[in-house]
Amino acid sequence: MEAATEERLSADPEPEPEPRLVTEHPDNPEDYDASVEQKVETREEHGTETDSEGDEYETLTTITRTLRKTTYRPKHSDAVWTEDMNANKKLYGKDLSEYENMDLDELLDQLTPEEVDILTRDVDPDDDLMPPSQRTSYRCEKDPTGPLNRKRLIEHIQQQALNEPDRPEMVPYQQGVVRGKKWIPPPPPLAEQRLEEEIALDLGDEYESALGEANENELVDLAAILGFHSMMNQDQYHASLLGKRIESDVGWAGITRATRPKPMAPEPPNMTDPEQSIERLRQDDPDLQMLNLNNIKNMSDEQIERLCDAAASNTRLENLYMSNTGLSDRHGEHLVALIEKNNTIKEISIESNFISPAMIARLVKALLKNKTVEAFRAANQRSQVLGNKIEMEITKYVEDNPTILQMGLHFEFNDARARVSAQLQKNRDRLRLRRIGRACRNSTAGFVRRQLPV
Repeated sequence: MEAATEERLSADPEPEPEPRLVTEHPDNPEDYDASVEQKVETREEHGTETDSEGDEYETLTTITRTLRKTTYRPKHSDAVWTEDMNANKKLYGKDLSEYENMDLDELLDQLTPEEVDILTRDVDPDDDLMPPSQRTSYRCEKDPTGPLNRKRLIEHIQQQALNEPDRPEMVPYQQGVVRGKKWIPPPPPLAEQRLEEEIALDLGDEYESALGEANENELVDLAAILGFHSMMNQDQYHASLLGKRIESDVGWAGITRATRPKPMAPEPPNMTDPEQSIERLRQDDPDLQMLNLNNIKNMSDEQIERLCDAAASNTRLENLYMSNTGLSDRHGEHLVALIEKNNTIKEISIESNFISPAMIARLVKALLKNKTVEAFRAANQRSQVLGNKIEMEITKYVEDNPTILQMGLHFEFNDARARVSAQLQKNRDRLRLRRIGRACRNSTAGFVRRQLPV
């Protein structure tokens, strides 16, 4: 006799229900665990029989029957387990399924002001968009006693620390008395002991005599050649490598002697005139292929807007540098329009500005419009971390761009960094193969022309 049972998974400590027996074989026996039980039943039957001569006698018949029972229990799966668990879990006397269709606004209207205040205290302590006083669950209800005086506050804290009595020691301190087990350091490993042992090298009479007769400056030169740069100053090290001779006999005393740094001339300011550059962009000047506006922070929003509009319609500009110019998200829309309309620009640099990660993602997406920009640099913005979502979005745009060769962005996550690097390498390989193929075609065409009769 075969039967199948269903076992219900329950999270509550209730007794397991009896398995439901099924009289027919399951259609998918591989989804069940089968267990076989055998039972032997024996009974005796008494009777009488008559032979051919008419004599009667008693008979004893022993009947033995073997019962075989197969039970099928469904195997546990994640879906069945999750469904049964959620079906039996309760919260405040109700099933979890009843909370899915509840109206949150109606629940919030039923809360008291004190309960709403408790809910608002649950904030993220690392959210830099909120003031520090609102990032903690503590709320001070006292009225301020006056303006903050940092000096008086520190003096009060120090005085309070001095006036507070020390905690009494359970066992008073006694000088020279050792309590507990004294710690003894273990012996060093055998490998370290062998390193500390002195090693005797036989260099030969010639080398030993040369080292013995060498003066201090010659030993310094030898140490520099062997790479012991920590035993001398920078002047001695570089002079020894270049074969120069230092006039003063410093010797080993130059280890702690500092050298005066050489003054370097400050970088000259950028003298590019933004108004003149805008006019040249409008006139489509063929000599203006590179525009360098780095470190010019006095450009107004109106000038940046006119500059982007003029560069969008320019057909000569190839390199645009606007690093450290105070660009922000309000200028990002004009940069997006510039990238989407200009089909000759190859390199854009907007590093060290105040552009948000979301706007950087929009700029990278705009590179897919014409696919002419080969180098894009936008590192060192106000927000040092782009975030996982923005990095994955930028990675997707880079993988769809077959022309980008250089991407000046800092990726925090290894996945985005590896995928962007692989795509950039793939684009460089594609460009290299195209260049090799062009060179082969040119050389083949030249060879064919030379072979043709004149």
